[in-house]
Amino acid sequence: MNGPDATVVITTRNRRAELPRAVESALNQTARVEVLVLDDASTDGTAEMLARNFPAVRVHRSEVPRGYILQRNLAARLAEAGAIISIDDDAVFSSRETVAQTLTEFDHPRVGAIAIPVVDTRRSPTVRPRAPARAPDGRRVYVVPTFIGTAHALRRDVFLELGGYRETIFHQGEEPDYCLRMLAAGYVTRLGAADPIHHHESPSRDRRRMDVYGSRNTILFCWHNEPMPYCAVRMAELTVKGLALGVRIGQPHRKVVGLFRGFAACWPERNHRAPVSRNISRLNRTLRNRGLLPLDELDLTLPALRAQIDRAI
Repeated sequence: MNGPDATVVITTRNRRAELPRAVESALNQTARVEVLVLDDASTDGTAEMLARNFPAVRVHRSEVPRGYILQRNLAARLAEAGAIISIDDDAVFSSRETVAQTLTEFDHPRVGAIAIPVVDTRRSPTVRPRAPARAPDGRRVYVVPTFIGTAHALRRDVFLELGGYRETIFHQGEEPDYCLRMLAAGYVTRLGAADPIHHHESPSRDRRRMDVYGSRNTILFCWHNEPMPYCAVRMAELTVKGLALGVRIGQPHRKVVGLFRGFAACWPERNHRAPVSRNISRLNRTLRNRGLLPLDELDLTLPALRAQIDRAI
């Protein structure tokens, strides 16, 4: 018997009450899936609950907290399938077909990731990422600038070849960083059309931590990836916008702390600065401004694929 069609990865920490819904929805997929849970040193009995209620699930538990970015990198090394589907521990597949539908979208050698549709149920019924008024026709590959962490699929070989997520980011913002590096290697993030993932955002999420790291990592994103002189201009722009946003939402201190930490981290990260070409930087900005582009309109602007990882799943 062949191995699984996909590995569903769920990272978790102290969400014993919410995690079972995510696991059950993964186990109920029509595709043959391996469910791999990375327990980031939970202290609420998560590991024991999984062993008791879900013996078919692979569980890797860390003895100390390491953060979900590092855990997702570890999951890619542990996974048995060629495709990785990643959801949060407070998310569920809305149908049994989502994984199977998503796997069919890895049908072009340039597709390295899929932005699976997602609904943030506590905020809006809107499906994201969302196509424009003239919806994709199902035959063309539409490219988006990034995916959402709680709803995406990855080609495991490409992910490992490119070094996975940048672990110095630690929290928030790893997705656009990886997608830009993937774009520089000639791979794209495809707009998915599968049945959406429903994200039931946990009330225990630490909003302060998210705000601080979000601001920090916008600066590091530029420092790591953007060519000069655009890098300096963009960092100045992000600083002004970040401070203005902090005032608007009534949390200026969080933005100041995050921006300060971002600039403070640039010097220690100087040896890891690897800017993309100006062409790729411009293409990424175009994608961000437009929201999506057909792959056949930008195919000639992408680098040639490396032979060892140019095969579709």
